[in-house]
Amino acid sequence: MTQINVRVDGMSYTDEVEPRTLLVHYLREGLGKVGTVVGCDTSNCGACTVHLDGEAVKSCTVLAVQADGSTVTTIEGIADGGTLHPMQKAFHEMHGLQCGFCTPGMIMASIDLLGDNPDPSDTEVREGIEGNLCRCTGYQNIVRAVQQAAAEMRGTATAGNGHVAPAVVDTAAADHVVAQA
Repeated sequence: MTQINVRVDGMSYTDEVEPRTLLVHYLREGLGKVGTVVGCDTSNCGACTVHLDGEAVKSCTVLAVQADGSTVTTIEGIADGGTLHPMQKAFHEMHGLQCGFCTPGMIMASIDLLGDNPDPSDTEVREGIEGNLCRCTGYQNIVRAVQQAAAEMRGTATAGNGHVAPAVVDTAAADHVVAQA
């Protein structure tokens, strides 16, 4: 057994693990972080993607001992209390999921993508998530969700007509416009 110290979703943990324990199994079985799913165990699907020291990694390819002294963020750690992360919100609003199995890893990979490129084109989104497989969708709604989250995270939101509008709405002005209509 090897002792590790790791910070996961804002909490510090010190645990004894078998040196061959994969990070995905430590997160799920040791810490109860079951939102990080086991997909293929071969690093092909990306369903187990988490952030390790701020970078997206497939947790089925990382040993828990390799995370010693690191910070891990899982899908459970990205919401702010009861407020969804903009990427979670966008996946919900844009129907970027069907069965939902790939969604945690897809969201984590997409957040990492926007950290590197806050305003990606559709092609750049598709290339940025290419290590994460979805067997249910045609990816179009996933791309739309990433684009919507990107706009929100940049402080803009795309209006239904394709124009970019401020993400923060002046409700007093909006009420005035509605009252005059």
